[in-house]
Amino acid sequence: MVKDLRGKKCLITGAGSGIGRATALASAAEGAELFLTDINAVGLAETVAMAGSAVTTSKALDVSDYDAVTAWATEIDDAHGAMDVVMNVAGISAWGTVENLEHRHWKSMVDVNLMGPIHIIENFVPPMVRAGRGGHLVNVSSAAGLLALPWHAAYSASKFGLRGVSEVLRFDLKRHGIGVSLVVPGGVKTPLVGTVQIAGVDRDDPRIRKLVHRFEKRAVSPEKVAECIVRGIKKNRYLVYTSNDIRFGYWWARKFAPPYEFVMQKANDQFSKLLPPV
Repeated sequence: MVKDLRGKKCLITGAGSGIGRATALASAAEGAELFLTDINAVGLAETVAMAGSAVTTSKALDVSDYDAVTAWATEIDDAHGAMDVVMNVAGISAWGTVENLEHRHWKSMVDVNLMGPIHIIENFVPPMVRAGRGGHLVNVSSAAGLLALPWHAAYSASKFGLRGVSEVLRFDLKRHGIGVSLVVPGGVKTPLVGTVQIAGVDRDDPRIRKLVHRFEKRAVSPEKVAECIVRGIKKNRYLVYTSNDIRFGYWWARKFAPPYEFVMQKANDQFSKLLPPV
C-alpha cells in the first residue's frame, strides 16, 4: 500500500477550494506529484499557483461530464501513465424536506456527488490495476453518508451511494494492493457552507442563520480534513473521520461491524478466484 506520498502521482478533484485545495497543498508538502481538476477555473489556477512545481498538470472540467473526464484521463495516461493515488473530493450540496426539494436538486446531487466520482473511478482506477503497483483511492463522502441527518435526503442519496461504491471497492481492490478510504466529514468550514441550497427556506431567516452559525461553530478547517486524509492514506484506513462526534454516532448505529467485514472480505476473496489473471 501507499506508505508515503513522496514521488507519488496524485489526482485530486475539487482542487479549486476547500477540502480539495487543502488536500492538494498537504500532498504537495509531502512530495507528491499533483494532477488537479475543478469546475472553477479561477480557483483551480489559484491552487496551482500555491502548489507551484508540485503540479504536473491541471484542467478545469465538470466531473459529471463523462466525456470530458474520459478525454482528460486519456491525455494523462498517454503522457504520464497510471496514477498512484486518486482522490474524489469535488462535491456540491442541497438540503430540504421532500415536499420542497425539486427534481433538479436530486439530479444535481447524484450527477456531481455520485456519478462524478464514478466517472473518475472508471477512467483512472483500471490503469492503476493494470500497472500493478498498488495505490490508493480516496472518496470523500460525508457524515450524511453514514447517518440519517435532517433535510439531507437528496444529499444523502449521493453520499450513501458513494459509500456503497467505496465499501465494495474496499474488498474488490485489495487483491490489487489498492487501498480505499471513505472520508466522512461532519461540518467543515468551506465555501460550501455559504452556498448550500436549502430548498423552500429563506436563508436570511434569523432562525436559519442561527442554524448555519451553529453548524459553522462545530465545523473543522479544510486543513484538518486534509491532514486526516493524508494520514488515512498512509495508514490504509477505510473510514477516515474528521471529528469524534461522527465517529461515535456511526459506532452507535452499527455495533456489529467486525463479523460483517469478515464475511464480506471472505466472500470477495472467493469471488475473486473465479476471475482470470489480470
